[in-house]
Amino acid sequence: MKNVLVLFGGASSEHDVSTVSASSVLKQIPQEKYSIYMMGITKEGQWYLYEGDVDALPEDGWLTSGTCTPAFVSPDRGIHGITVLRENGYENIRIDIAFPVLHGKNGEDGTIQGLFQMAGIPFVGCDMASSAVSMDKVFTNTVADANGVPQAAWDSITAYEYRTGAKTLDEVADKLGYPIFVKPANAGSSVGITKAHDRAELEGAMELALRHDTRILFEEFIDGYEVECAVLGNDELETGVVGQILPANEFYDYDAKYANAASLLRIPAEVSEEKRAEVAEAAKHVFKALGGTGFSRVDFFVEKETGRVLFNEINTIPGFTSISMYPKMMEAAGVPYAELCDRLLQLAEEKWS
Repeated sequence: MKNVLVLFGGASSEHDVSTVSASSVLKQIPQEKYSIYMMGITKEGQWYLYEGDVDALPEDGWLTSGTCTPAFVSPDRGIHGITVLRENGYENIRIDIAFPVLHGKNGEDGTIQGLFQMAGIPFVGCDMASSAVSMDKVFTNTVADANGVPQAAWDSITAYEYRTGAKTLDEVADKLGYPIFVKPANAGSSVGITKAHDRAELEGAMELALRHDTRILFEEFIDGYEVECAVLGNDELETGVVGQILPANEFYDYDAKYANAASLLRIPAEVSEEKRAEVAEAAKHVFKALGGTGFSRVDFFVEKETGRVLFNEINTIPGFTSISMYPKMMEAAGVPYAELCDRLLQLAEEKWS
């Protein structure tokens, strides 16, 4: 049997969602094929091998379970796994495949991927470079432009430019018009994002975004349907059934994604079959342009007036909770959750073999 390491938690604003996602993943990985090791990372960045009940992961119940032992992923390729600091000495455990279920910063941004690449451990998902570029919204939009991917008009500013007046909000507003979406470049799942309707709101949105990052992205408002597409594969790609979000809030922010049950999910999306096929092809185009492997969820707008399909963002470690769109879209395409986890582990081995 192959030894699989599932990482969860993380020093990230999405720590709590990660524990819920990982709990679902751990219950779906085929137990008859894999020996599973669980490693949790606290919000403060401490690492532990967790040997308790999977159901204790949400709300960080695992931390008070008494079954946590300090441990870390060793960068030493001779170890090819994790080092556990037992009371009577250290123990090395070989890991065949890692499955990082770490959303947002310090998990989805190339940091953990770089560690696994140094250690020579195959891992699920995009590599270090692809993860880093896909996490940074300014880099993502730049690569999308270079590859001819249609998207909303956008601009960016740094904290230094903003504080010194080297670039002004007036310049941004003149270019994009109101309303404007204001996003931290690297905050992750809709964290710190504001829809600004005027100059006063734009200034407030900047201050909020700057709490999360020093580089800020601005995007023009698109009056369209919010649709999503699951991509699976390394070289040969397949997609799930395209889904649609009807957010409970004014836009699909963090609360609408994870805390507000009034947000509605539609699979398939309530657009024409031809438009869904166009979205699926566009998702594969974006995934390839950004060097994706394994899996990602790619989000788009379908503009109501023109029908244009416009790229919004890519998530290289999408949510895997019971209500998350990625596994639901793949299940609708005939790939149930357990099979999906198995295939992701196989794709990781194929990529790094």
